[in-house]
Amino acid sequence: MNKLELSSLYQLTMVRFKLILREPEAIFWIFIFPILLAVGLGIAFRNRPADVLQVGATTAQLTQALASDKGLTAATMDEAAGTHALATGGILVLAIQRPDGVAYKYDDTNPDARTARMVADRAIQTAAGRREAVRAENELVHETGARYIDFVVPGLLGMNLMGSAMWGLGFAIVEARQKKLLKRLVASPMPRWQYLASFLLSRLAMLVIEVAAFLGFARLVFGVPFRGSLVELGFLCLLTSLAFSALGLLVSSRARTMEAASGLMNLVMLPMWILSGVFFSATRFPAMIQPVVRALPLTAAIDALRGNMLQGMNLGQMIAPVGILLAWFVAPFAVSLRIFRWR
Repeated sequence: MNKLELSSLYQLTMVRFKLILREPEAIFWIFIFPILLAVGLGIAFRNRPADVLQVGATTAQLTQALASDKGLTAATMDEAAGTHALATGGILVLAIQRPDGVAYKYDDTNPDARTARMVADRAIQTAAGRREAVRAENELVHETGARYIDFVVPGLLGMNLMGSAMWGLGFAIVEARQKKLLKRLVASPMPRWQYLASFLLSRLAMLVIEVAAFLGFARLVFGVPFRGSLVELGFLCLLTSLAFSALGLLVSSRARTMEAASGLMNLVMLPMWILSGVFFSATRFPAMIQPVVRALPLTAAIDALRGNMLQGMNLGQMIAPVGILLAWFVAPFAVSLRIFRWR
């Protein structure tokens, strides 16, 4: 590669980089949006003391037994008033005194009500003199890395890498094609591969800032752990960005309008937003579709990022997701180079 080719590649890369920085929308979606999302989820799913469950009882004796458990708050009411309180959400369980024991009225489809029923029965049985056959004690753990915010940050990082790579590359190419800029560039002495390479290089330059800003915020504000190698974490982010850049290039290879590009982008990304485990584990989906879920690039990226950050796994322990990401980089990039339309 001679100096002229290097100069043209440098100029093309700098143009892409400056165009990204001049777009306020791009800055918001790349840097600010994932941080705001992490803040919202971190607040919504923050560690809190155990909830105190609202229950009712038809006698003062039952109310006193229920109130002895610190996990319950109890009020005395007749059965009619208690049934109304259940229907309106005022209480979760109504303990009713019967001649031969106690009846519990509650909605068994409500998980909180089922929990309240068990706690209420334990309190009443204990007050009646029941003793545990086996002594039990609690050892409570609130370890960093096991919180929801720790789980969701790698998912948000993977989702952001996917969105910024595909939208940033795909839209720019389709816009240039729509404005006839690609046709003019083809007529210049510029090698065609340098134009496509400039997108990847500018993407990598933005990647450093994007990842550092988001993970730095997650570390400083929420204490999200980095248990694996930071060098390997950087490699995983780079590989993820390259895989989705190749997908963005493939999607934009033939699209002629922004509307067509937008539709194709959403068609590619929407299944991954739902299936790849950004906000909850991908194992929740049925076993019959798990092979498809595991083959998605976002699933592989999130699994690898969580393995590195939360479990301290090295690349040798993540051969499967790394291999999937490599395949999603090589295959779409090779196909897009063959079918790319300049006019």
